Amino acid sequence: MNTEDREVTTAMLMLPAQANHYGNVHGGEIMKIMDNTAGCAALKYSKHNVVTARVDELQFLAPVHVSNFVTCTGRVVYVGHTSMEIHVIVDVEDLTRKGSKTRALDAFFTCVALDQEGKPTEVPPFTPKTEEDREIWERVNVRREFDRERHEESKLRG
Repeated sequence: MNTEDREVTTAMLMLPAQANHYGNVHGGEIMKIMDNTAGCAALKYSKHNVVTARVDELQFLAPVHVSNFVTCTGRVVYVGHTSMEIHVIVDVEDLTRKGSKTRALDAFFTCVALDQEGKPTEVPPFTPKTEEDREIWERVNVRREFDRERHEESKLRG
C-alpha cells in the first residue's frame, strides 16, 4: 500500500470563534481537527467506518493564533488486527510572514475499524517499506507492548 492510500492532509485558517480573548486558539479546537484528520486517514486506509479509541503522545510545541494557517497531516503508521495508529502532525504558518511555518504539535491516534453492525473488523495488513516507516512502526510497537503489560498488571491489582 502506498503513502497516498494511508495519508490525509487538511488545512484551514484559524478564526476568532476558535480562540480565547487573547487570540490563542483553544487546544481542544486543534485536537478536534487532528481527530478528524486521523479518522479520515484510517477510513481511507481501511475502507471501513472508524472510531477513535485512544490518543497518545500529544505534545503542544508551539502556539496557534487567530489568522494562522494550520495544516494537519495524518498518516497510518501501524496496523493491528482491527486497529490502526495514525501519526498526526500539525504545522502552523503566518501567511503574512515568509518562512514562518512551525511544527505546532503531533500525536498518535488509535482508530478501530467497524463493520456494518458496529463491531470491530479486520483491516488490511501494512508492512513498513521506508526507513522512516520502520522506525515509527518499531516505536509504536514498543509503546503498545508496554501499554498491554501495564493494562494486564492493573487487571491483576484489581
